[in-house]
Amino acid sequence: MAAVQSQASFALLQEIETRSQQKALGLPQKLEVRRTWSGIGFRIGEQYLVSPTDEVLEILKYPPLTRVPSALSWVKGIANVRGSLVPVMDLKAFLGDEPIKLARESRVLVIQQGGFTSGLLVEEVLGMRHFFEEERSQQLPGVSENLAPYLGGAFKQGNQLWGIFDMRNLAKSPRFMEVASRG
Repeated sequence: MAAVQSQASFALLQEIETRSQQKALGLPQKLEVRRTWSGIGFRIGEQYLVSPTDEVLEILKYPPLTRVPSALSWVKGIANVRGSLVPVMDLKAFLGDEPIKLARESRVLVIQQGGFTSGLLVEEVLGMRHFFEEERSQQLPGVSENLAPYLGGAFKQGNQLWGIFDMRNLAKSPRFMEVASRG
């Protein structure tokens, strides 16, 4: 009787071992670690751009604006954003293209550089974008000469090229800081 019970116990243990091995997670495998870069994706015209997340404070729907007398045409006006006055600029018009036609997708990227806060009107914000470092490229085909100074390379994902837009370079630009029309 003890031998039969011993064999039954041994068989039960073997069955438990087999089921455990079938359901057990494998040992951790050595995975390739790939460095990533993340930013806020947006579009102006046909150009897809991305800026580092630390360069964009917030994203707003197009706010009510107060016009600024004698300002250049790409200066849309001043917005009151939670008690702070924020000048809003049409990024596409600043870069020498036609002004953005406001649509449901239009957004304002709020940036703060060197103590100066401003809003950049873009046609569409495409959310967080993540790229692998090996997707980085210095080639900028089809970029206008007005946009090129504000790009610090690009990422190529599939067939889409994303220019890396440098908000710091934009904010340092004397042309961007001089908003009054001469005339």
